[in-house]
Amino acid sequence: MDGSVPEEDARLRRALAETTTIAVVGASPDPARPSFGVMAYLLDRGYRVFPVNPRAAGSAILGQPCRARLSDIGETIDMVDIFRNAQAAGAAVDEALALAPRPRVVWMQLGVVNPAAAARAAAAGCVVVMDRCPKIEYGRLFGDIDRAALPASPLPGHEGIDRP
Repeated sequence: MDGSVPEEDARLRRALAETTTIAVVGASPDPARPSFGVMAYLLDRGYRVFPVNPRAAGSAILGQPCRARLSDIGETIDMVDIFRNAQAAGAAVDEALALAPRPRVVWMQLGVVNPAAAARAAAAGCVVVMDRCPKIEYGRLFGDIDRAALPASPLPGHEGIDRP
């Protein structure tokens, strides 16, 4: 191997490195939910994170005021991280594309695959990531993964992640 970074890794690394603000659509106040852990990780890495969840709007998640909609944030969002099912992801992408300015990155979490929504976001000029987790990718790409926090058995579709 010549030491070059694969193109996809470079794309993901750039998306994460150039991001400062992230809206987490489907953020949960429940510490047992994956969105809570991912949001905590992103906050710990210095990102400004805005939770978005209509059922939790008006409360705080990890000390951050929760909004009902992306349009309620009122600030420029670099990345929209979508913790919704694949069907609902389409509406979340459309809401993100209606923002001015648009987010640079539309990220759909593990298990969230919506090719039509991804195509709309890409056509609007966004970097699109599907079926990946920014926590896992940040840790993998920036050497910051807490292997003790990984499950002992692989998550479905993540059998290739090395375990200590």
